[in-house]
Amino acid sequence: MSVHIELPRELRPLMKKPLGTLYRGKGRDTIEKFAGELGSPTKLISVGDVTTFHLLEVGIIPDICIVDNRTKRKPVSSDVSARNMDKVYSEVSVDNPAGIITDELIKTLCEAFASEKPIRIFVRGEEDLATLPVILLAPLDAVVLYGQPDEGVVFVKVTEEKKGEIRTLFEKLISKNQNYELDKLRRILDGHKNS
Repeated sequence: MSVHIELPRELRPLMKKPLGTLYRGKGRDTIEKFAGELGSPTKLISVGDVTTFHLLEVGIIPDICIVDNRTKRKPVSSDVSARNMDKVYSEVSVDNPAGIITDELIKTLCEAFASEKPIRIFVRGEEDLATLPVILLAPLDAVVLYGQPDEGVVFVKVTEEKKGEIRTLFEKLISKNQNYELDKLRRILDGHKNS
């Protein structure tokens, strides 16, 4: 049985606020604004087609990239799609509808974080909410990058404080999605391996 967490309408405004530092701008210039701050993160994760494209264009290869061949709910250009298919990546595909975080996505993220090879997760549906479980599952000192539509790129340094902030948001989501099966997802996101 598939289990999922749905983003209720009343919590959607929370997702419009950047979860980290917003670097304003477009394209390569935006990436260059924070490239010097990347350092050597434990893992580098990009969420979104356009963000991933621009990182690859400047020679930054995320350990994990999560894409859906769409931007602002429209298909990306063939250039973006082709560049994001970089041969360095092993690809995994998952189903994850818009406004939802599925257990399949969470389990795939767990596997991707355990991999030593770069992983491209192709989402059939929408990857926009993937940032939340990514932050919870990422090791400390990882960096998560994702696009903020029409504004720029959000840079999230994974710390205990940031994980706590996202865990609080997840508790709100889970309480709005009352279902005993969600405890399995909560345990996975809290770092329990045998869930």
